[in-house]
Amino acid sequence: MLLHHIAVIVSKEECLEFYKELGFTETSRQIRPSRHDILVWMEGNGTRLEVFVDPTHPARVSNPEAYGLRHVAFEVGDLEAEWNRLSEYSPEPIRDDFRIFFVKDPDGCPIEIREKR
Repeated sequence: MLLHHIAVIVSKEECLEFYKELGFTETSRQIRPSRHDILVWMEGNGTRLEVFVDPTHPARVSNPEAYGLRHVAFEVGDLEAEWNRLSEYSPEPIRDDFRIFFVKDPDGCPIEIREKR
C-alpha cells in the first residue's frame, strides 16, 4: 500500500504560498461552486497534496489536540537552512535530540521538518 496524497483545508488562497515555500507546485485547480470551495492539487518531491481552499470551516483545535491526524513530517538535507528559509512562519526551535523542528501553516496546521539521517 502506498500513500496517494495528503488532504489539507486552508482558509484562503494566500495559504497556498506556505506550501509553495515547502517545495510544492500547483498542478491543477478546480473551482467547485456547489461546495463553495476551490480544490488545488500540488506536488513536490514525490508527495501530492489535495488542498481545499474554503474559509467556511472552523479553526483547527490545537489545545487540547483532537483525535485524528496530528501532523505531517517532511525530511530535508539541511535542517538549519530550512529553519532559516521558513523563519517568516515562526518555526519552533530546532530540537537537537531528534534533529527536528515544527512550523505551522498560516491556519495553524503543524508541520514537522526533520533532518535526513
